[in-house]
Amino acid sequence: MLAPLVYMFSSALKPTSELFLFPPRFFVVNPTLKNFKDLLLATGTSIVPFSRYIFNSIVVSSFIVVGSIVIAAMAAYPLSKHDMPFKKFIFNMILLALMFAPQVTQIPQFIVIKELGLINTYVALIIPALAAPVSLFLMKQFLDQIPNALLEATRIDGGNEWTTFWKVVMPMLKPAWATLALFSFISAWNDPWAANIYTTTEDMKTLPLALQTLSGGYGVVARTGTVAAASFLMVVPTILVFVITQRMVLETMAHSGIKE
Repeated sequence: MLAPLVYMFSSALKPTSELFLFPPRFFVVNPTLKNFKDLLLATGTSIVPFSRYIFNSIVVSSFIVVGSIVIAAMAAYPLSKHDMPFKKFIFNMILLALMFAPQVTQIPQFIVIKELGLINTYVALIIPALAAPVSLFLMKQFLDQIPNALLEATRIDGGNEWTTFWKVVMPMLKPAWATLALFSFISAWNDPWAANIYTTTEDMKTLPLALQTLSGGYGVVARTGTVAAASFLMVVPTILVFVITQRMVLETMAHSGIKE
């Protein structure tokens, strides 16, 4: 599993003379940072600096992670812990939504975003990603494991629904937070589709789309090392997020089958 990551890191440090050797070498012999310098030079000649792409990706991914957690938790709470009307029908619709690929909804989403005048805004890159049925399903299944007696005790002590939700339910959902944060961040960070559809200016592009542009077109062979350096920079944040959340993610998986 680690072999592709190690090879990517090794390729990012290889000089041009080692990139095209045959048979290829797995590990770099004469490491250099030239590929990272070339990456900055290649993107520095564009309209916006490379740091702008990184900033856009960080902003979009961060808001998607936070928004997904809050919205999924608030939507799952009444479905799991309240006898609301049409509860079973709504949950069945969520399960039905899991059957559709995201590409199926791209055309109506684009029409809505365009009619609202949100093209070339961060909102256009963030809002469509918040409506994720898998996030709601994950939160609902985890909420089912929380004993109803604990919530009743909070209400008896004088806590209203907001107090119960924010001070009792949300802290107990930390493992589900971590799992959803990991999945949402990886999906948002690596997605070039939204920026390609909802943006028309260079300063609103995200890092995956910039990398996709860099790795295509004329002279791609000469930019092999530069592409490897950019790919490595793309992977590093996702690895860091996984390292931070792995303990709680594994806790979620361990308790996924427990029922009250």
